[in-house]
Amino acid sequence: QVQVVESGGGLVQPGGSLRLSCAASRFIFSMYAMSWYRQAPGKERELVAALASAGGSTIYKNSVKGRFTISRDNAKNTVYLQMNSLKPEDTAVYYCRARNPGNDYWGQGTQVTVSS
Repeated sequence: QVQVVESGGGLVQPGGSLRLSCAASRFIFSMYAMSWYRQAPGKERELVAALASAGGSTIYKNSVKGRFTISRDNAKNTVYLQMNSLKPEDTAVYYCRARNPGNDYWGQGTQVTVSS
């Protein structure tokens, strides 16, 4: 009944850009806080960026500040992660997460590889 699906991953060269999309369905998208996480091989999953359900408040991992931007389009039930100035250390599987007090949904992830 609830779907959270990421897309937009791929291979990009260092310094390049990529935009990830997260499409959610079957719930009231605007009532959920949205976030992006990533997990590199052998490492813990970490928060990359988050956007509150109201007020437009954002949080970013320190290493991506100034390079990544999270945004949402409630009409399209979609959250985005614009990634600029990509570095090899950004390589990971990126996951979208939708949360409210009673629910917690994860997408299956999309691979981002930054390599020359």
